[in-house]
Amino acid sequence: MAGLEPLTIAGLRRTYAAGATEPRAALATLVARADRHQDYAAWIHRLDESALDSHLARLAPVDPAAPLRGIPFVIKDNIDLAGTPTTAACPAYTYMPKHSATVVARLLAAGAIPLGKTNMDQFATGLVGTRSPYGATRNAVNPNYIAGGSSSGSAVAVRLGLAAFALGTDTAGSGRVPAAFNGIVGFKPTRGWWSLRGVVPACRTLDCVSVFTRTVADARTVAEVVGGFDANDPFSRRIPFKSFDAADARFGFAPPEKLPFDNDAYRDLYAAFVAKLPSPPRRVDLRPFDAAGHLLYQGPWLAERYAAVGDFLAANPNAVHPVTRAVIARGKTISAVECFRGAYRLAELKREVEALFDAIDILALPTAPTIYTLADVERAPFETNARLGTFTNFVNLLDLCAIAIPAGETPSGLPFGVTLLAAAGRDHALLDAAALLRGEQPSARCS
Repeated sequence: MAGLEPLTIAGLRRTYAAGATEPRAALATLVARADRHQDYAAWIHRLDESALDSHLARLAPVDPAAPLRGIPFVIKDNIDLAGTPTTAACPAYTYMPKHSATVVARLLAAGAIPLGKTNMDQFATGLVGTRSPYGATRNAVNPNYIAGGSSSGSAVAVRLGLAAFALGTDTAGSGRVPAAFNGIVGFKPTRGWWSLRGVVPACRTLDCVSVFTRTVADARTVAEVVGGFDANDPFSRRIPFKSFDAADARFGFAPPEKLPFDNDAYRDLYAAFVAKLPSPPRRVDLRPFDAAGHLLYQGPWLAERYAAVGDFLAANPNAVHPVTRAVIARGKTISAVECFRGAYRLAELKREVEALFDAIDILALPTAPTIYTLADVERAPFETNARLGTFTNFVNLLDLCAIAIPAGETPSGLPFGVTLLAAAGRDHALLDAAALLRGEQPSARCS
């Protein structure tokens, strides 16, 4: 069907405007397509015909010019959709929300149509997409490989053309690693710009809602709808947005030969990306970034994961995936003294990184050092997961915004991606710079 190949927000809006199709027909096509792709384990819950009809009925009063009117999307299953169960990929944890998460409510008001809830690493603990009783999500390009996590089903749904965009979450890279592994865009905004109300927490001080799309322009469209202060979310922030010249951005990079890649093809692709940057990039010392990243799973923020779901885990140990249980349980033994020491160390590292961003606008890094097969992760679930966070774990701790974009393919045809990082509040300029690098039009904000 025209407008559904490839499926994008902008393309589907043009198709609707031309009268070539209408939302009900588009949904019917996507439902049939989802039926054909069940082997990927992308779903936890799909809306039935009655539920879809109720959402279609909501479109009548929505302005036809609304940016998301009739646009189908999916939701990671740790984000609430009213009247649809939220599981966080743990059946025993399931509850039925009466209200949608703020970000979902804003999308619905703009005319977007939810198709269902997507698979994920249980309690958003993992970067592999295999820690789920609903099945290990398979990579959309090569199903022998992992999809990346924890927002695995959301990324796969977008790459397979099951939805125009997908909501994920991102605490340690869950909105970026799956994007890289499936060859799509993953945008993680500045913490607090997008509300967390109605989201099952992983680390409440670090969590972000994120979005997966095929284009940077589509990510911007979603951001402009869902972003904004939410007085009912204690972690929402009034972001003082700042800009830089996206057309003449100052880039930073890490020398490819010094990075801990486990994949020579990834190293070569990163080197090629850096060589094509529009201006000579500046070498950046990653030591403060690495040190911050180590705090996430080797420091006090494990205690915050236990604070989120520790009581449930203690009461229902057999209901939790054994790898997830082992990771979260470690947080119970971390003392308040260790938490304060970790906070002090992070404050020092933030100052170092702030100084680095005085000299650059964007730090361009590989999104991950390698990609693993499903069998690799089954053999070494802890080690593989830890490696995948090499270039992502530090981002929310250091209060950065980020966008993962495709940057080529390996000789075997697997996607490779880079992540562009900027200081908090530079989201709009970062989106513009990413658009330019992808050959897309930037927004009117771009100077």
